[in-house]
Amino acid sequence: MEGNKLGTMPISKLIWNMSLPIIVSMLVQALYNIVDSVFVSRICEQALTAVSLAFPAQNLMIGLATGTAVGVNALMGRALGAGEHERANHIATNGVFLAGVGFAICAILAAFFARMFFAAQTSIDYIVDNGATYLRICCCASLGLFAEIMFERLLQSTGRSILSMYTQGLGAIVNIILDPIMIFGLFGFPEMGVRGAALATMLAQLASFVVCLAYVLKHKDLFGLARKALRMHRDKLGHMLKLGIPCAVQMTVVGLSWLAMTFLINQYGVEASAASGICAKIKDVALLCTLALYTAATTMVAQCLGAKKFDRASRVVHVAMRISLSVTAVLIVLVELFAPQLLAIFHPDAVT
Repeated sequence: MEGNKLGTMPISKLIWNMSLPIIVSMLVQALYNIVDSVFVSRICEQALTAVSLAFPAQNLMIGLATGTAVGVNALMGRALGAGEHERANHIATNGVFLAGVGFAICAILAAFFARMFFAAQTSIDYIVDNGATYLRICCCASLGLFAEIMFERLLQSTGRSILSMYTQGLGAIVNIILDPIMIFGLFGFPEMGVRGAALATMLAQLASFVVCLAYVLKHKDLFGLARKALRMHRDKLGHMLKLGIPCAVQMTVVGLSWLAMTFLINQYGVEASAASGICAKIKDVALLCTLALYTAATTMVAQCLGAKKFDRASRVVHVAMRISLSVTAVLIVLVELFAPQLLAIFHPDAVT
């Protein structure tokens, strides 16, 4: 495996080597909803509001998928660092099982409560109908999202973080191409509006997952997905959840806080809700940059702990914190300088 570089490459160089592809990957993940909003805003203000109001719920779903994957990533990194490749194989297959469970939870919740979620925020039928449709499709067809995030984290634990950039890049291209076609009905396709935006996103995420899966099946030395390895191991599942739940809870709390703010902003009307949703997407892009550094550092620390290189693990934490603070400062300056231009990408009226 290529995971040896995680224990030998200079720390600063390794953090950037690992985190830059993850940053690109996560930014592209955020780009899905942003691209949807840009095209949907051309339909009408209420369509943009419907997609914007769905964003906190989508964030909760991504938080669950990412949190679970981080736990699997950390546990697998320790196994690889200790040279326990068979244990790493079992962790990988159990991680795929957890991804399926997360998908099932989100699909069930969306199927039964999506309309209630929007009805609690607005009484405008157009927003409720289109928002519920958008959220149901995004959640009930989110298997590609959960599987894609899980496989990317598994590959990152082996040092192949660059692949996530390629797979997400493919998904972004597919989404950008399909969005106008399915939303506005180009090239003979039926015009589907907000429903088309959701379908384009799901197809793009599925395309990313298929590329990840094809790579894993082609390189069977990475981790075994053989039938005999698919047995569930309660001890490993427990460790994955123990490591992943804190990350999932952290992202969930952020999502819930933004959801509470959205409920308060809704009383000022459709325009305020749309503008608030746009700001949430921009904020999420900045947040994902630091989350990518956290993910890269988690992989590196796990490998170091598995190899019993405790001093190196401590240095990774300190270097990652310094880089994260620097990146955050740069992002704050950029947003302060170019806030009107960023808002105008979605809709000129959003600036006011």
